[in-house]
Amino acid sequence: MTARANYLPGAATGAEVRKDGDEWTLILVRDLLQPPEMVWRALTEPEQLREWAPFDADRNLDATGPVTLTTVAAPKQQVSASNVTRADAPSLLEYSWGGNNIRWELKPHVKGTRLILWHNIDRRYISMGAAGWHICLDVLGNLLAGKPIGRIVGGDAMKFEWQRLNTEYAKQFGVKAESAPPQTAT
Repeated sequence: MTARANYLPGAATGAEVRKDGDEWTLILVRDLLQPPEMVWRALTEPEQLREWAPFDADRNLDATGPVTLTTVAAPKQQVSASNVTRADAPSLLEYSWGGNNIRWELKPHVKGTRLILWHNIDRRYISMGAAGWHICLDVLGNLLAGKPIGRIVGGDAMKFEWQRLNTEYAKQFGVKAESAPPQTAT
């Protein structure tokens, strides 16, 4: 069996929600064994993003300015005119995506990097976002460890216990677990 066939996400952990009025922010924390510089490249280089992220980028995200981010394997492809607002290698990356703000913090930690994702997201989709990012970060961890399993996003994530994660995160966050939109063939 391949590593991908053996992949199953662990329990829904390492996440929290911060609320400020109507604005909700999902925060996911992962400890990775690789140094911040290596993690930074995986967060910014288009060829590495294609291995784990839910979008493709038309340029490297390591500098401020406009960027086009295109969703992958979504029911309807979304092309977002986005903007990198901060790129402080190898510690802080901020950009917009689909009208939301994404912030990646990379902090040296014990034997590697503590990666913290901040994603402001509509409360109706907060558990779905947590489930999706959970799987993406698992795939990123495998990629960085030299054991790539290939991007798992959109309908493909449903085959890897995405719905279980969605339900677990919804319970943790005290929200209703929304169902994923139906997937269409692309």
